[in-house]
Amino acid sequence: MDGILNINKPPGKTSFSVVAAVKRLSGERRAGHSGTLDPDATGVLPVCLGRGTRIVEFLMDATKTYRAGIQLGVSTDTYDASGKITRRGNAAGIDRAEVESALEAFRGSIRQTPPMYSAVKHRGKPLYKLAREGIEIERKSRPVTIHRLEMLDWQPPVVTLEVECSKGTYVRSLANDLGESLGCGAHLKGLVRTRCGIFDIKDAVSLTQLEEAFQHGYWEHFVYPVDIVLQDYDAVVVDDAGEEAIKKGSPLALEQENRGDSPQKYCRAYSADGRFLGVLRYAADKGVWQPKKVLI
Repeated sequence: MDGILNINKPPGKTSFSVVAAVKRLSGERRAGHSGTLDPDATGVLPVCLGRGTRIVEFLMDATKTYRAGIQLGVSTDTYDASGKITRRGNAAGIDRAEVESALEAFRGSIRQTPPMYSAVKHRGKPLYKLAREGIEIERKSRPVTIHRLEMLDWQPPVVTLEVECSKGTYVRSLANDLGESLGCGAHLKGLVRTRCGIFDIKDAVSLTQLEEAFQHGYWEHFVYPVDIVLQDYDAVVVDDAGEEAIKKGSPLALEQENRGDSPQKYCRAYSADGRFLGVLRYAADKGVWQPKKVLI
């Protein structure tokens, strides 16, 4: 079973438990998600199956969109509603215009410090395990990009934002940092991932729907082909010799008309009969295409 499922993760479940449920239903041992959602968060969680797991990294790199509810006036140690309250501030005097002004500093390329309650590792150990032991580690900030940040609603003391961002962005950290900027503290009250790359929440399937689909034999309707997440890359068709080279991991020197005037970093390779063979990476120094991910 090769492909990708667009699952609407329910609240209270870990991303790992969703993958485990998919494995149980499908019988496919090779399965993995493309970006963890916190247990309390909901929304789009693409789960790759079979050879689809080979392209997880391309989904991990995809831009993601969230709808975030942020409560002003209360900070927590996890930066979300599940944590212990560490601070109470006065948010009574903050108006919509003040929040809008504060948001400006978080648009574009910014640096963000991961929360202690995160899967980021310190000397091989996840930070959240250290946090549970009462240990706090100094974390280095790292660059992320907030492509779009819009206020959807303002119901004091809760502001609802739409956040379109790069991989590695912690919306919990964004909530905490916004509270610090406003001087009152804040935490993430609720989070929904509405989009991950090409996958939209409008098309996502619930675990209940997926279970029914497997029981009644129409689960294939929910499985997307592996190459659908690679549609932004040029496609090339190779002959039998090219297919054999890809299978062996050998580089290919493609004809100019077969790869365009200005080759991208990656391209999709297909056989003459339309089978998806894998992803090739362009080695500019050698002028050849090197197999990056082989799916044959």
